[in-house]
Amino acid sequence: MVFTSHIFIFYFLPTVLLTYYALPYRLRNLFLTFASYFFYGWWKPWFVTLMMTSTLVDYVAARVMSAEGATPKRRKLALIASMVTNLGLLCVFKYAMFTQANINWLIQVFGGEGFGMLQITLPIGISFYTFQTMSYTIDVYRGTARPVKRLSDFSCFVALFPQLIAGPIVRYNTVAVQLYERTHTMQRFASGVSLFIIGFAKKILLANPVGNIADAAFGAESPTALVAWVGVAAYAFQIYFDFSGYSDMAVGLGRMFGFEFIKNFNDPYHADSITDFWRRWHISLSTFLRDYLYIPLGGNRLGRRRTYINLALVMLLGGLWHGAHWQFIVWGAFHGLLLTSERLLGKTSFYGVMPHPVRVGLTFVLILISWVPFRADNLSIAVNYLGAMFGLSTPAAAAPLLGGEVLSINSLAMVTICGLIVALGTQAWDFVQNITWGKVLLSLGLFVIAVAAMFAQAYNPFLYFQF
Repeated sequence: MVFTSHIFIFYFLPTVLLTYYALPYRLRNLFLTFASYFFYGWWKPWFVTLMMTSTLVDYVAARVMSAEGATPKRRKLALIASMVTNLGLLCVFKYAMFTQANINWLIQVFGGEGFGMLQITLPIGISFYTFQTMSYTIDVYRGTARPVKRLSDFSCFVALFPQLIAGPIVRYNTVAVQLYERTHTMQRFASGVSLFIIGFAKKILLANPVGNIADAAFGAESPTALVAWVGVAAYAFQIYFDFSGYSDMAVGLGRMFGFEFIKNFNDPYHADSITDFWRRWHISLSTFLRDYLYIPLGGNRLGRRRTYINLALVMLLGGLWHGAHWQFIVWGAFHGLLLTSERLLGKTSFYGVMPHPVRVGLTFVLILISWVPFRADNLSIAVNYLGAMFGLSTPAAAAPLLGGEVLSINSLAMVTICGLIVALGTQAWDFVQNITWGKVLLSLGLFVIAVAAMFAQAYNPFLYFQF
């Protein structure tokens, strides 16, 4: 089930909200758990069993670690059991086919015959809820979080449908108190509804239309330089409005049920360096990698060389987290290279002496270049596309037809509108902090337009569902 479907908007959400507020407080977490299982199992019911397995293992592991008289050895064994289970499930379902394909390639390089590939379905959202459950057991082991009292409460935390599929990655520490005590007010509920509507409109009215432009450009055999740049700009806007739209909807839904999740985006295309970009883009992931990987590896405490290695390794793994494909690893490596080069210059860019607008523009260009391998279906396509962007390839015979599609008035107008919205820098999170009747009416009007557009569009799930 997706947020941008009539089944969710007109049936699932109203039913869950009405039932939730009709139930006594002590039953609400249990109800949200089962509602979330239904939501997640809408695609494939067996997906739920994986989540339940991870939930049960981590719940028991935390209880073992926090039991009275637990020895350091027992606590460490419980943590290892949690890590092995979670990372094992992630490796099998997300990386097994990637590993098989690369072993096959090596075998064939040395003249052998490859073996038959085992086809494994990737459970939607497994990367997100795996990180959430891991954060819980790690924090309990570190002593920075108290273990949850009831399995139903922990299950609610793991399965909570507003942020289950594509984040933000919610750490247990940030919602531990809210699992037991939540404040429900009309102001918070109205703020949540408005934020949900804005995120919904971002996806339907902005991300999907520019996504069609990006698909046309990246699907071409050899586009012209202008088409290639417009195409990658369209993709940059698509992934931003798609993912930030989902995050807005998730935070808005959370507020409707009394939860407060973290802000996941903070005007990332106004960043004036790549370091600044990662303070603003997918904040829940970047802070997770910092706290649970970069700092445990030594961070910047073990000398300059180790700092650079740690940065590069974290970004490589961050790229691999996004998908089991070489293009994601290249994307992570590229960002790691940029971050280490900026660390050499004191966390600023090589163009740091230039005026701020120029720094923002150059950072955006680097981000556009990085989006090419992220969007391309494989590295070969990415290389060809980059060559087209910089005029290093000969446009195909069909280039004029493609240019007529990508460079049409409607397409350019859509990309320009997205660019202007980004340039304004208005953030949905800030817009809904103080709800007025004017904002309510504006949100309702936006909702009507977005719903009408939704029915006119083909099924188009959020981009981060694949991660």
